[in-house]
Amino acid sequence: MASIAFPTLAKKATLADGTTYGYVTVAPASASKPTFLLLHGYPSSSYDWRHQIEALPKSGYGVLAPDLLGYGDTDKPGDVGCYRMKTMAGHMIELLDIEKVQSCIAVGHDWGVGLLSRLPTYHTDRFLGIVPISVSYLEPGFVLDADAFNDMTENAFGYAAYGYWKWHNTEEAVKDCDENPASVFSLFYPTDPELFKTDLGPVGKAAAFVTSGQTTASPSWYSTDEQAVRSKIFDKGGYRGPLNWYKAATRGVNSADEAEVPPEKKLCLLPTLLIISELDYVARADMQIPRTKEWCPNLRVKTLDCGHWIQLERPAVVNALLEEFAAEVCK
Repeated sequence: MASIAFPTLAKKATLADGTTYGYVTVAPASASKPTFLLLHGYPSSSYDWRHQIEALPKSGYGVLAPDLLGYGDTDKPGDVGCYRMKTMAGHMIELLDIEKVQSCIAVGHDWGVGLLSRLPTYHTDRFLGIVPISVSYLEPGFVLDADAFNDMTENAFGYAAYGYWKWHNTEEAVKDCDENPASVFSLFYPTDPELFKTDLGPVGKAAAFVTSGQTTASPSWYSTDEQAVRSKIFDKGGYRGPLNWYKAATRGVNSADEAEVPPEKKLCLLPTLLIISELDYVARADMQIPRTKEWCPNLRVKTLDCGHWIQLERPAVVNALLEEFAAEVCK
């Protein structure tokens, strides 16, 4: 929860449709410095932007990091239909309005990139640029067919990369994750990035890892104290809300909205910085880079030598890249 991790910076706001969001915010030091909207992924919260929340304001930048729907201090509806990207994109605009941020740079990681991708679709004029981290820009109408992607990655790389999606689309996954939180942490924040290849991606392996209570040594970039904070955040709401992001995507919750997007709006014409990693064996760089090049013509790519959690594993590099990008788009 934002209030646990950042008590002096945490706020709450109830939006027009009655949804309450918890978030962390720091205003920019001057009008010449933009604000970064930081959108976390799964299974995360605003806390996983802690290095950016600490560093960027020291350079004069603003930050606004919400706990996304289903997480932390934010509401956690059980109805999968509440997790529409168009609706949640509107929520982000309301938060920007509440904090009087007229334009900003949007940054997303993992599932946060899914939401990030809809911001230029529905609210282009509010953003100076976008920074997808680990995952490619996802054009309107994109559907991740787990079976097709598993077959493709099995043939191309020798292992299925998206088998865990099938488990995440079940009711059992909520119970499994709630009962075995230490195993979920070990699997999704691995010390050895190869774990994504052996125990996350292949069909059936993620469920087997978690339900058996398996754990591994913690990564050097996530301390014991930090894990304790994360545990408190997830103790409050569990995994139903977070897993609803997968269910919404799998069950076509966004299909009607995105079918109405005209072809010319599927491109993202905003300046785009894709930060990708060499050792992410699910969101593979050799898959994410071509997709983003196809849909984001104003693109720069930076590839780092780490696993999936780039902003945690290489925080100083990410912070420097964000500041450099801000200087470019604010000329």
